[in-house]
Amino acid sequence: MPKIDLDAIEATNRTGYPMPFAADMGGRWFRRLAPAGGLSDFGVSHVTLKPGGISSQRHWHDTVDEFLVMLDGEAVLVEEGSETVLRPGDCAAFPKGAPNGHHLVNRTEADCTFVVAGSPDSGQCHYPDIDLLWDSAAGIYRHKDGEPY
Repeated sequence: MPKIDLDAIEATNRTGYPMPFAADMGGRWFRRLAPAGGLSDFGVSHVTLKPGGISSQRHWHDTVDEFLVMLDGEAVLVEEGSETVLRPGDCAAFPKGAPNGHHLVNRTEADCTFVVAGSPDSGQCHYPDIDLLWDSAAGIYRHKDGEPY
């Protein structure tokens, strides 16, 4: 089994979110592991959240399963009506089609790191707290009324 050299993969904090939502993503740094390992059936990312950083806007997918493993540090998993602290070794699963908006927030003074894996995106991603919808068929973000950004 080939070892993936994390240091050889560029860490980036780019985002496709339109403004003003993109501005919130400055504390998230990630490396795409699946392409580096030659994988194409699902995505895997190694993510570091700086203090105060968030993993994404709070969201849920209609056709994408997600699975997360916390590696280092501590983050708060924010879901519909609840918050849960995640520490190294903790796992979280987000089944496709379950309207449970979620994201991680680093409320500590130190970085935290996790790995997240997901199935291919072929549907919509919903953002319950903001006027945003990802339309993967069109490859664009839309307002909730359907208008493109």
